[in-house]
Amino acid sequence: MTRYLSLDWIDAVADRIAASDELQTLAQHHEVGITQVVTEGPEGDVTYHLQVGDGSVGFGAGPAEPEHVRMEQTWETAVGVATGAINAQDAFINGRILLTGDQQRLLDAQPVFGALDEVFTEVREHTDYGEVTSDDG
Repeated sequence: MTRYLSLDWIDAVADRIAASDELQTLAQHHEVGITQVVTEGPEGDVTYHLQVGDGSVGFGAGPAEPEHVRMEQTWETAVGVATGAINAQDAFINGRILLTGDQQRLLDAQPVFGALDEVFTEVREHTDYGEVTSDDG
């Protein structure tokens, strides 16, 4: 098992993204740089990115360059969304995920996120999320 948001987890996601023909094809038609910042984790804050454009997709540690969109959330929210315990749309609406930047670019890249869902589903099966409680209530 790989610990959620560890460098090994980031590498596992990156490997599956690189192997996805669908994502590589979508990267010919979409361009977006997304930085994710997860705070209050067991090992501190974690920053990672998704970079899509010019026919390639990259995923790795650190911020996107260029960064079009930034999402910030706590560890508890990130784990809840990743495991399905928290609905991502509800997390945005309720302010649990802070979104800044070019929201239209994010909306235009929805097909990319559809393809990413398969990648995250595969990685989820081998991920240790640790103990997290939800105060969704």
